[in-house]
Amino acid sequence: MKKQTFGTMIAALRKEQGMTQLELAEKMGVTDKAVSKWERDLSFPDVKSIPKLAEIFNVSVDELIQVHTHMKENTNDNCKVSGIVNIALKGIALAMGIAVVVLSFMNELEIRNAISMLGTGLICLAIAQLSQNERG
Repeated sequence: MKKQTFGTMIAALRKEQGMTQLELAEKMGVTDKAVSKWERDLSFPDVKSIPKLAEIFNVSVDELIQVHTHMKENTNDNCKVSGIVNIALKGIALAMGIAVVVLSFMNELEIRNAISMLGTGLICLAIAQLSQNERG
């Protein structure tokens, strides 16, 4: 099977079996709304029910779980990008601070420009801190 979300895989397997969401729900002991949420990737079945789901669709548990592995890899990529953005924001903040200090010593900086530069640096630091708090 090609890479797809868990929900699209469940929907495809269900349709291959000629089954409705209600029929799958009855076999799994859940509501058709639960199946609908699975297929739209809004929720996932209980871990204990994965073997039963694999049995219903005549696939291995590994085939169903493989989707989760790909999703984890994407999550790791997102974390890497997030880390790079965080470092870039902190770098901008540092550069603004250094520029203000250097330009001040050279008497080449007006107060309003210094305040703007320091404000930009503080905003970058705040964004980096907030994103770090959300991840951690």
